[in-house]
Amino acid sequence: MADSSSVGLLRGLYDYHWWANHRLFGTVRALGEETARREVGKQFSFPTLKGMFAHLYGADFIWLSRWQGVPTGRLMGDGDFATLAELRSRWDRLEAEQKAFVEGLTPADLDRVVSYKNTEGKALAPPLWQVLQHVPNHATHHRSEIATMLTMISGSPADSGIATYASQFAGR
Repeated sequence: MADSSSVGLLRGLYDYHWWANHRLFGTVRALGEETARREVGKQFSFPTLKGMFAHLYGADFIWLSRWQGVPTGRLMGDGDFATLAELRSRWDRLEAEQKAFVEGLTPADLDRVVSYKNTEGKALAPPLWQVLQHVPNHATHHRSEIATMLTMISGSPADSGIATYASQFAGR
């Protein structure tokens, strides 16, 4: 049976987060660099698929730094990665760090205050449990944009919803 504690639920949410990111990234990688760099539309948070994934990486990076109490610089983006392969390589290392952090969580950690300044310079101090939930939730928004972009370019991508994830890993 799955661990239904708060920490267990967060670990499950992050397993889903990583799975969904990989699922859509693989689809984009298969379409190639040229397609990933092509502007799909200004109506999206970032107009290219590569830009969208670079933002997701940048957000994951900045939040991990905040959880660890490490001062962060600017939010990384598309210009920080020459290719999808470079982005994936750096993301794999970041994901390993995230996994180690999430696996090391205890229930007592969840109430720890995470003090940081947001990208506008405003000081904030939410509890860790709240910012841990924010990351996959934020990514879900952008993954839905990526899925829409992919639908416009090449047809609907494979489902990356949490119900699909759960059905694939039922009983694990």
